[in-house]
Amino acid sequence: MIKLTERLQAVANMVKSGSTVVDVGCDHGYIPAYLVENKICDNVFACDINEAPLNSCRLLVSQTIYENKIKCILSNGLENVPKAYDTVIIAGMGGELISDILEKSDYVRQCSLILNPMSHSETVRKWLYTNGYSIDKDIIVAEAKHHYNVILAHYTATFESKSTVDYFFGEIKDFSDKAYFIHLKNYLMNKQKSGADFSSVIKAIEDVL
Repeated sequence: MIKLTERLQAVANMVKSGSTVVDVGCDHGYIPAYLVENKICDNVFACDINEAPLNSCRLLVSQTIYENKIKCILSNGLENVPKAYDTVIIAGMGGELISDILEKSDYVRQCSLILNPMSHSETVRKWLYTNGYSIDKDIIVAEAKHHYNVILAHYTATFESKSTVDYFFGEIKDFSDKAYFIHLKNYLMNKQKSGADFSSVIKAIEDVL
């Protein structure tokens, strides 16, 4: 049985049953194997830009009975993946790289997006808002001493004017993870020393602490 970390479990929990998923940057292939093993998906594309992690995924898949349901593909982002999926997972990358991968594919407008930026989640939200996407879920996941964002979004052709606060807060509804917001506040206060103005975001953080 595949057991996921808290972060990856939060990603998997956002996958709708019956979806056809592509996991971009699949690493060892834990999410694809979990989705098939738990009968959430019948078909999953697992792709990575590098052979080494893709081979780790192939090895994991070969040790299961699901080789016919998980297709491993060497691909730079979504470039080599057949357009036969309805859900895109991009987890474990920086926000700039996630945004760049999405920018290169018009097909993602037809898909649910499940995104887990390891840094600069505000960049991902800004890209989503700017490109006509709506954020359906926006959660904070604690794992050990780290805190992660997991975002579910889809294309609605809704182009709204958003503030810097919106880019950092998105559609977060649960503000109970004080450690996440304290870390974010300290990060932004340090950024301000170089001349950047994040005063509105720092004020919004103070309001929820």
